[in-house]
Amino acid sequence: MRGTARPRFGMARTWTARRLVLALLLCAGAASAVFAQRIWTGGGRFYREPPKWVKDADFDGAFLYSRGFYTMVTREPGGQGWSTDYPGADNNFSVRLAELTRVHVKLNADRQPNYGVVSLTDPLLYRCPILFMEDVGTVEFSEAEVQALRAYFLKGGFLWVDDFWGSFAWDRWSQQIGRVLPPGEFPIVDVGLDHPIMHTLYDVREYLQVPSIQFWYSSGGAISERGQDSAQVHYRGIPDKSGRLMVFMTHNTDVADTWEREGENREYFDLFSPRGYAIGVNAILYAMTH
Repeated sequence: MRGTARPRFGMARTWTARRLVLALLLCAGAASAVFAQRIWTGGGRFYREPPKWVKDADFDGAFLYSRGFYTMVTREPGGQGWSTDYPGADNNFSVRLAELTRVHVKLNADRQPNYGVVSLTDPLLYRCPILFMEDVGTVEFSEAEVQALRAYFLKGGFLWVDDFWGSFAWDRWSQQIGRVLPPGEFPIVDVGLDHPIMHTLYDVREYLQVPSIQFWYSSGGAISERGQDSAQVHYRGIPDKSGRLMVFMTHNTDVADTWEREGENREYFDLFSPRGYAIGVNAILYAMTH
């Protein structure tokens, strides 16, 4: 599968939250010759940005944050369908990935990280080795999307789905992904803390549960967005026949908000962003090397 070049990095190492906070702050405080605008810190600049569709010229071997576009057939509280956390999370994660690793990140003409949205039936899907989707408790795949996604996974593609909460969202998503990868052939499994994806670069030793910053504000610091129905965070996956994860699922948590909202509140940043970036970097490096 054509796409992102493999990074160079050493053995997995343990980074405490404090050390990763320091690393992120040093990155944020340093003058950057690479990124002109760097981290988005809110203020509405990216809100309601229309989908920036991927095009053939986007694929030159550099990392391109690729977000899957889908049809939303129901609504979840706080969700925005395919565009949840878009494009702040896409931009900020790309910046941090370049700063914390040796991964070559795709830049646009303004020297800002490039990112793109891809239809699940677009042939360019197969040029996206790593795909992100959020709020997937609202999705319903067409038959054409089912066939395209199945081919994508079996050709080596990797999908990470995040920010879907509660039993209703899980049931809908598991039913839809089951149409793509039938559970009798490709069962959903729990991703243990000893799984390689949890230790690709950073040693992640706990399952991080993250609320959206809006919920965190309005609830006075609560974490579970659906009360008891989402109290338990789940990290799950669907491996292929060789054990490679094709799908990584972070349920009852909003890891992407740790990227999108990192510049809006220092307490929220300290509580969630370093660990959220650790999980994100690990997942990307895992997908690049498996």
